[in-house]
Amino acid sequence: RCTMRTFIYPAKIERDAEGFFLVTFRDIPFAATDGKTLDEALENAVDCLCEALASCIADNEEIPLASEPEADERLITPTALIAAKAALYTTVTAQGLSKTALAGILGVSETVGRRLLDSRYQTKLIKIDQALNAMGKKMVIGIS
Repeated sequence: RCTMRTFIYPAKIERDAEGFFLVTFRDIPFAATDGKTLDEALENAVDCLCEALASCIADNEEIPLASEPEADERLITPTALIAAKAALYTTVTAQGLSKTALAGILGVSETVGRRLLDSRYQTKLIKIDQALNAMGKKMVIGIS
């Protein structure tokens, strides 16, 4: 049986008293943003989600599982790079590895191992895919 972890999160979008569109993520309570228009709010929601995932990685905190959306929620997808780094981070964490141990498994320097999990570093997706493969995982990319 194939179990797949995704990083697509449901978000509630509500208008506030000033007419802004407020976006909140029930699975990530510290993540919230808004926008003057619905399109702006949705664009900001992607940035907000990316920053929330990056924050979990940087602070060595668990990345919450995404729940199923409710009828009044929209699904928000992070950028491919942040989703890939989140996948690598959850795999490294689940296997109890340090960044140094990750580097050792991959046969790369500790600096390279750290950069793979650094949300600010523009790692090539192929490198993250190779790291996941080395740990027995496969990155899957989809479209909707």
